[in-house]
Amino acid sequence: MTPCPHVVDLPVADPKPAEPDGCAECLAGGLRWVHLRICLTCGNVACCDSSPGRHAAAHADTSGHPIIRSYEPGEDWRCCFVDETLV
Repeated sequence: MTPCPHVVDLPVADPKPAEPDGCAECLAGGLRWVHLRICLTCGNVACCDSSPGRHAAAHADTSGHPIIRSYEPGEDWRCCFVDETLV
């Protein structure tokens, strides 16, 4: 298995969450989310693909930031949207 090439572009430390209370777009629109993800490039906190807004995927598409991490307590997995793989 070839490692995801996008990992080398990540900052050394995880970025500070831009909105620690949840998905900023859902909060602004009064929507609910299922799970949260944090962009490891800029710290954007957004909802997962199971949420109505799918804001994490939308952020990856518009920003070009490929890797997110779960923002759920007790979870630390990371995923690359471009390569569709856990990293």
